Amino acid sequence: MAVTTCTRFTDDFQLYEELGKGAFSVVRRCVKLCTGQEYAAKIINTKKLSARDHQKLEREARICRLLKHSNIVRLHDSISEEGFHYLLFDLVTGGELFEDIVAREYYSEADASHCIQQILEAVLHCHQSGVVHRDLKNTIPTVKHGGSSIMLWGSFSSAGTRKLVRIEGMMVSFAGTPGYLSPEVLRKEAYGKPVDIWACGVILYILLVGYPPFWDEDQHKLYQQIKAGAYDFPSPEWDSVTPEAKNLINQMLTINPAKRITAQEALKHPWVSQRSTVASMMHRQETVECLKKFNARRKLKGAVLTAMLVTRNFSGKCPLGILLCEICCKIILLSRPMFTLLLVPPAVRKQEIIKITEQLIEAVNNGDFEAYAKICDPCLTSFEPEALGNLVEGMDFHRFYFDNLLSKNSKPIHTTILNPHVHLIGEDAACIAYIRLTQFVDATGRPCSSQSEETRVWHRRESKWQNVHFHCSGAPAAPLQQ
Repeated sequence: MAVTTCTRFTDDFQLYEELGKGAFSVVRRCVKLCTGQEYAAKIINTKKLSARDHQKLEREARICRLLKHSNIVRLHDSISEEGFHYLLFDLVTGGELFEDIVAREYYSEADASHCIQQILEAVLHCHQSGVVHRDLKNTIPTVKHGGSSIMLWGSFSSAGTRKLVRIEGMMVSFAGTPGYLSPEVLRKEAYGKPVDIWACGVILYILLVGYPPFWDEDQHKLYQQIKAGAYDFPSPEWDSVTPEAKNLINQMLTINPAKRITAQEALKHPWVSQRSTVASMMHRQETVECLKKFNARRKLKGAVLTAMLVTRNFSGKCPLGILLCEICCKIILLSRPMFTLLLVPPAVRKQEIIKITEQLIEAVNNGDFEAYAKICDPCLTSFEPEALGNLVEGMDFHRFYFDNLLSKNSKPIHTTILNPHVHLIGEDAACIAYIRLTQFVDATGRPCSSQSEETRVWHRRESKWQNVHFHCSGAPAAPLQQ
C-alpha cells in the first residue's frame, strides 16, 4: 500500500481522547470529518526514526493491509505528514485479553478454548496469506456483533522493528516479546510460521492458570528454560485442567518446530473443535486471581521499560530518576511482600519453598547452627522425637542439639526430600509436607538409612522466608554416632 501524502491528516480528521501510549507513539480516537467514521489513530513520531525504520514501517503497513479477517484489527489508511505518521485502524472497544478475563464473573476452560480458537483462526489467516505475526501476546478483546470477539493487532513496533512480516523464505532476525519467544528464535536459527504457534501455547498456558510456563527475572535463565522446553503442570492449579488441554499445550510447545502442531491442526484438536463436550465448564477462580497479579506485574514492567526508552531519546538531558519518580513512588506505596508476590507466580513460589527447606536441612546435616538460625523464626515451635513429644518453642533447644549432639557426628550424612507437596496459604505463608530419607554411616562403618515424615510451616517477612513451625514423625531426623 502506498503511503498517502497528498492529504493532510489534520485537515481531514479530528483527534479526541488518548487510548494508549508508547515510547515513540500514541493511540488516539479520531473521526473523519466528511463521513463521521471513527478510527483509532496510531501517531508515530517519525523524527525519532531512522531512514531504515521508515522503510520497515511502510513495509509493515503494506503487509497489514493484506489481512482482512474478523479477528484481526484492520488497517484502513497510512498517512504521512512532516514529523508524524498516522496509521488508521478499526476503533476497538474493550481492554487487553487478560484484563477482560479478570473482569468476568465466570471463567472456565471452555472460555479459554473459545479465546484460543479465535486467536488461532486469526493466525491461520495470517499464515495462509504468507504472513508471520511474531508478537501474538498483543491481543485485545472487543464486543462485536453482540458477542465477545478477540481482535489481533498487526503489531507496529514504535522503533520500526518488524514483528508482522511477509515470508520471503525463512527468517533469522530477532523479534518478539521475551516470554513468548520460541526456541528456534533464541537459537538464532531460521524460523517461520511455527513461532506463532509456540506463542499461542504460551498464551493458552496463561489462559488456564494465570501465569506463564516460562518465568525468571534473569533473562538469560528465562531463555535457557525456553530453549530446553522446561515447563510443567504443577499441582494443585493444574489438577483440575483436562488432559486434552494439556495435550494441546504440549503440541504447541514442542521444541522442534517441524513437529509442532500447525494452526489448522490446532483448530481441529478436540479441546477446541469439540469444546462443549471436552473442555471443562468449572469456574476457575484461582486462575482469575493469578491473572490479577500477572496483569499488575506486566503493567509495572511495561511502565518502567517505557520510561527507560523515553529517557534514551533525551540524550541525557532528563535524568532517568526524574522520569521514573512517579513509578517508583507507586512501588514504594506497595508493601514489600505484595510487590514480591506480583513478580513471582505460584509455581515459582512453591519451588522457593522446596529450595529453602533443602537449605535448612543441609544446615542441620552440616551442624551449622548460624545458617540454621538465619532460616528459622526466633520463636520457632516444633514437635520432634528429640523433644520426647513436647512442644518446643524458641531456639534454645535447637542450639543445645547442635552444640552437644550434632557436633559429635564425624561421618557424612546425606539427606533426600521425597514427594514434597507445597500448599500456599494466602500471600505470605506456605506449608510443605515431605518424606525425609537420611543416609549415614553408623559407628561400625556400616551404611544405614532412616526415614521420617516432616511438615514445616513457612512465613515470609520482608521478602524473606522463615520456618515458623516444624513437626517430625518417625525416626530422628539426623542419626547420631557416639
